[in-house]
Amino acid sequence: MQQLEQTLKAALGAAIQTVFGTEVPAAQLTLQPTRKEFAGQLTLVTFPFTKTLGKGPEQIGQAVGEWLVANSPLVSGYNVVKGFLNLEIADAEWVKLFTSLYQQPAGAPVTTEGPRNVVVEYSSPNTNKPLHLGHLRNNFLGYSVAEILKATGATVTKANLVNDRGIHICKSMLAYQEIGKKERPSSEVKGDHLVGQYYVLFESVNKYQILHARELVASILQFFVEYKSLKYDIIAKEFIKQLVKDTLDNVDKEEKKDVAFAKFLPRLIRELRRLSKVKNETPLIRYFYKELDRTYRNLWIVKAQWMLRRWEKGDKLTWNLWEQMNGWVYEGFDVTYRTIGVDFDKYYYESGTYLLGKERVEEGLQKGVFFKKEDGSVWVDLKEEGLDEKLLLRADGTSVYITQDLGTAELKYQDFGYDLSVYVIADEQNYHMQVLRAVLQKLGKPYADAIYHLSYGMVDLPSGKMKSREGTVVDADELVREVVEAAKAATLEKGKTEGLSDDELAQLYHMLGLGALKYYLLKVDPKKRMLFNPEESVKLEGDTGPFVQYSHARIAAILRKAAEMGINPATDLSILPELPAAARELVQELGRYAGVVQEAARTFSPAVVAQYAYEVARAYNRFYTDIKIFTEPNETSRSFYVALSALTGRTIKASLGLLGIQVPERM
Repeated sequence: MQQLEQTLKAALGAAIQTVFGTEVPAAQLTLQPTRKEFAGQLTLVTFPFTKTLGKGPEQIGQAVGEWLVANSPLVSGYNVVKGFLNLEIADAEWVKLFTSLYQQPAGAPVTTEGPRNVVVEYSSPNTNKPLHLGHLRNNFLGYSVAEILKATGATVTKANLVNDRGIHICKSMLAYQEIGKKERPSSEVKGDHLVGQYYVLFESVNKYQILHARELVASILQFFVEYKSLKYDIIAKEFIKQLVKDTLDNVDKEEKKDVAFAKFLPRLIRELRRLSKVKNETPLIRYFYKELDRTYRNLWIVKAQWMLRRWEKGDKLTWNLWEQMNGWVYEGFDVTYRTIGVDFDKYYYESGTYLLGKERVEEGLQKGVFFKKEDGSVWVDLKEEGLDEKLLLRADGTSVYITQDLGTAELKYQDFGYDLSVYVIADEQNYHMQVLRAVLQKLGKPYADAIYHLSYGMVDLPSGKMKSREGTVVDADELVREVVEAAKAATLEKGKTEGLSDDELAQLYHMLGLGALKYYLLKVDPKKRMLFNPEESVKLEGDTGPFVQYSHARIAAILRKAAEMGINPATDLSILPELPAAARELVQELGRYAGVVQEAARTFSPAVVAQYAYEVARAYNRFYTDIKIFTEPNETSRSFYVALSALTGRTIKASLGLLGIQVPERM
């Protein structure tokens, strides 16, 4: 199709040069598909040339159209609608295009000028919970973008960075340690689900504890406001009142109340302890100091932070529990990945990258691009980059997310020497990714500019937003089961299961369910937030995965019947009669495949491919409705229609394959 358009542009340029004596560069001649209500297949907009050629848009269109019909074998007819020159391409050109497409080997790369060595990082799960609906969009996007880039001939590595360390996994570990009672994964509860249950349990207990701690601190403030005694005079009454008030104010300012309490309570406890030793001070201060200290030490968030410190110091018991629980999660993840049909070429683990990240932080300090604050924490000033100051290392020496990301970026470059590193991460991390790139640029890393953040919108359900901490997320495993069941119900309702065994039916339902899920999540532009409706996704008609899959199954049935009737796909089309409009339209649609792949690779958007697959399926269904393949009296036409069906099936299969969707041969 691209070659046909280039040839047509050359003819248009010759027409304008001959008729008007003016040279117009091919780059200025923009062609677009002709609107369905007008005759023709390609349209030139003539409005932009009125000033250059000194004629009205309709005059230009009329003159150019007349010249093309008289002098170019490409054009068989034309019509002018205001400033639009609609061109009818000669059948011989469509036959030529079809022959070229039909003879191309399956899987031939679509050449582009894009990057040649790419790492696509996606999935990147935390090991404190199972995958959920948001993860599914991430996995499907990453897998599809990798496949699209592969289709351009690029060398692509699919990478998965597992967030296997940090406070999140320590929360699950702490809850399991406190009340786990040696529970293990089973056939009824996968390992990732079991660990996720303890994460939710931690947050429930943590929420109660923080509420209790705040009430205790508030009651201490109230006590000292109202306290009156003849026996004791609280020397530091005003100081304590202000200290307690400051603690509450600081906590209320923080988004994460548990982390804030863990940060601000120690100072209050230290001051109360100091004051409890002052002569003539009320012994009640000692009581409050002990009560607060006991409450602080029992906070699960504090215990989890202590556990993280022990892990970073290599404490054997902590590491044993960490390895055990992460092992359960990995086994659960592997089952889910196999079920949803995604894979990876390389795994990275934050536990293996954060130390290298710390080295980069030390490098930044030595270069003077990072700085230490009084408490020992390490920061970078990115105000000149339009960002802010960013924490790189905590005061206690433990790393933060950006620390390990610095290490991972370097490891990936050492392993693959990429010229593009794609990070598939939700748009809530836009700032974080800007910081990562800016920090690497400050460090002078050669791969800093090769980082690309494929930012995507969150997924909502009709019931509202999901929250991991509250256990209200839509579990990926459960969602897949639901869409498979919905696909089964929709298929049975349509009566599309004749002649299939039970095993074949089970495979079909799984294929359709996953196809529905993947297509629905990928057909929306990645940058847009989206609403996922499971019931709409599995419909066998309309803009859905099963509709496109069903179109392939229909074509496969046609090809089987053609083989049974001894109809071979046409190879000699020199005596082919006039093409029906539906066949012409289908060839034109099939010719767009290479351009679609190039556009999807350029924009990192599987939605471009999904829309194309749907348009091909629609074009074929119109063709199937208009053309009676097996009752066609002309043998050459009949063989051509079979060959055209075969090419359409191949194109649908290739397009859906780029989305990670399989196609059924029977349905």
